[in-house]
Amino acid sequence: MATSARRAGTPVLAHALSAAERGLAVIPLSRRKLPALRSPHRADPAHPPCHGECGRFGHGVHDASADPARVRALFAAAPWATGYGIACGMPPHHLIGVDLDTKPGTDSPAALRALAARHGFTVPETVVVLTPSGGRHLWLTGPPDVAVPNSASRLAPGIDIRGAGGYLVGPGSRGTHGTYTTAPGTARLRPAPCPPALLDLLLPPPPRPARAPSADGGAALVHFVRTAHEGERNARLFWAACRAHEQGMGPSLTPHLLDAALDAGLPEPEARATLTSAARRAGYRV
Repeated sequence: MATSARRAGTPVLAHALSAAERGLAVIPLSRRKLPALRSPHRADPAHPPCHGECGRFGHGVHDASADPARVRALFAAAPWATGYGIACGMPPHHLIGVDLDTKPGTDSPAALRALAARHGFTVPETVVVLTPSGGRHLWLTGPPDVAVPNSASRLAPGIDIRGAGGYLVGPGSRGTHGTYTTAPGTARLRPAPCPPALLDLLLPPPPRPARAPSADGGAALVHFVRTAHEGERNARLFWAACRAHEQGMGPSLTPHLLDAALDAGLPEPEARATLTSAARRAGYRV
């Protein structure tokens, strides 16, 4: 272990500093695997939350750093921390975490092997972290100009992805159910590049080309929403928005659907939430 890690004040800080020396940005975690430092804005509703621009700690993964002095300061502010998180998507590694969970009724390793066989890629030899519950975290690296989104069971049941804005629990961390450890033989490996075919699966689908509302398509959907009666307005709006996205005119038709829902008497917050749900179901990032 590196010298700076040996001089760390606590075991978890030593592990965090070792990760930082490999260029991995870290934050302290509580025993529940959550960021150990609470938001400095929680008691100040007049101050809008920020991503650390205020200069204080408590912004989750936005606090993450590989600078030893800052890492020590973070852990000094959270002496109760029992673990550390490793930020994904940040340079120089642009880490992508493949979390193979152990949910009842699922076999996530087998599901990953099936994906590899179906799409023609090989899961590379890389760093693997074993979780207390029997799961596995595979560390991969991505291109610097690609932001991989976080997802839960989108690829297959039990396979979660940690990408930009997410974090992985680092080896040596202690949680409620035990300690995270590096799988034998992988501790000295460098995170392997994510296979291109797998990377394609991790990225959201490209937006469908937008089309202007047509008399026999978009206009009919708008009319369908505008003529909805109380008790059916939300369901009609969701159905129409899903059909609009399926037909490739979701983005252009959404404002017209919103106006129609408001004309039908649906409260604006509820209408906007319904439109957002329909867009997410269609695979659009909102």
